[in-house]
Amino acid sequence: MSLKHVILGFLAVGPRTGYDLKKRFDRSVSGFWPADQSRIYRTLTALEEAGLVTQEEIVQHDRPNRKPYHITDTGRKELHQWLGECKSGTPPRNPWLVQLFFAGLLSDDEAIQLLKDKAARIRNTLASYPVKYRLSPDYEHDEPERTDFFHWLTLDSAIHARYAMLEWIEGAIQRIQSKQYKKGREAAITRWPPFLGLPPDPPKMR
Repeated sequence: MSLKHVILGFLAVGPRTGYDLKKRFDRSVSGFWPADQSRIYRTLTALEEAGLVTQEEIVQHDRPNRKPYHITDTGRKELHQWLGECKSGTPPRNPWLVQLFFAGLLSDDEAIQLLKDKAARIRNTLASYPVKYRLSPDYEHDEPERTDFFHWLTLDSAIHARYAMLEWIEGAIQRIQSKQYKKGREAAITRWPPFLGLPPDPPKMR
């Protein structure tokens, strides 16, 4: 995936200027696919050169002219093809997981504090969502309801993932407090297989 697919997705809903796109990024996908203004404009230029978008100039007498971008038929084909492919994201580097990996070098209290600090950051993130994403019953949007529904599903995914992480942290703290670490990985792994559709035994490596 690249930034061009995100931009094509927004333009498939309706024409937007580069400034409009930046505002949409900030209030929607920035949590998992951020982009600054300069990258957006560079990508728009590349998309126009590739024939995936076109730019229109709308004359305005009382303010600077608007120059919205429109997705072309070629752009829609590119977007539709990409939407049909299930892509795996590049695993991000996660310093906190590295800290947790070596937390056996800490005391129980220090390891628990590491987990509590992570839980506090997650709660702060969840608390910021109502303002950041304008979660109110009377919010305004310019997309069809079905399009709007799928946009918000991404936020629902993030919320569920964070609540699941909070639940996991609470369980991990309880296991440390009860010194279950004396059992090693038997007490560390609480769910196997990780997916119910898998066979009861781990697959053999070839």
